[in-house]
Amino acid sequence: MNHSPLLKFPSLLVLLLGLFLTACATTNKNPTANNAPTDSTATNNAPGNSAADKSDATTKNAMTDSASENSSTSGNGTPNNQKDPTVSSDGPVFKNGAPATYPTYNNKKDPWEPMNRAVFSFNESVDDYVFKPVAKGYKWMMPDPLEAAVGNVFSNFNDIPVTLNNLLQLKFNNALTSSMRLLVNTTFGLGGIVDVASDIGLEKHDEDFGQTLGYHGVASGPYLVLPFLGPSSTRDAGGRVLDIASDPVFIGSFFVAPFIGPIVGGTRAADTRAGLLKSEKTLDEAALDKYDFVRDAYLQRRRNLVFDGNPPKSKDDEED
Repeated sequence: MNHSPLLKFPSLLVLLLGLFLTACATTNKNPTANNAPTDSTATNNAPGNSAADKSDATTKNAMTDSASENSSTSGNGTPNNQKDPTVSSDGPVFKNGAPATYPTYNNKKDPWEPMNRAVFSFNESVDDYVFKPVAKGYKWMMPDPLEAAVGNVFSNFNDIPVTLNNLLQLKFNNALTSSMRLLVNTTFGLGGIVDVASDIGLEKHDEDFGQTLGYHGVASGPYLVLPFLGPSSTRDAGGRVLDIASDPVFIGSFFVAPFIGPIVGGTRAADTRAGLLKSEKTLDEAALDKYDFVRDAYLQRRRNLVFDGNPPKSKDDEED
């Protein structure tokens, strides 16, 4: 009995039948396609689309509408085109994204802050490349006992203007103490090499013409950063001129060989800067803004010195 070849391969017959039915289904036209009221319905029911295609298109449209709704509104109900005020942005803020108001310099004690900051940066650069390396070299070369002896000699010279300023401030007891220190250290301390006066209870005082002006009622004035000299104020800057005029090292330089004065002055500057190396690390680690820290520390210290550690409350302190 002869059989058809297709009967020998039933799976092939089923596959051909499936292809034929699929072709027939795709060629059928939907009679309601031309009655679609919207463009999206017309697109979904266009000729050549099957019922399965319409279902897929409907699903895609629903997903698109849902995505559009989600994109127009954030999770907390705030439209995405408006910034949520409760959310803070991290990272750098650029000019176009900066707040409407910009910070201004309105410190009453420091009205020249932009200029002072520029001079402060200049002094920092000079210190990093000149003064600090010289101070480190000086400290490396000088044994500790010799360094202490040099510091004592300059401190002994300083008692001369300190005594003068104590007299101008009518602090006669302090003037007597400072003059006795000068006498004792110069004679028994070998010209100030050994600080004998401190060992016998003669206290060291710190007075200058800026404090003298403050004692007699001259206001501190605006904060001022001087090139090379550092923190000051308009009152203290004027007092520095008188300090230099009464400085024994400066006056003595006119009575010695021309090269001795710069050597002695440079040694004193290196010794002073070397004494600040220890506290510099603490300053760099503690200060978020070094300029603000130095300014506030300087103004507070000068105020305490003018009033001998008992400054009256200022208006700013009462407001705080």
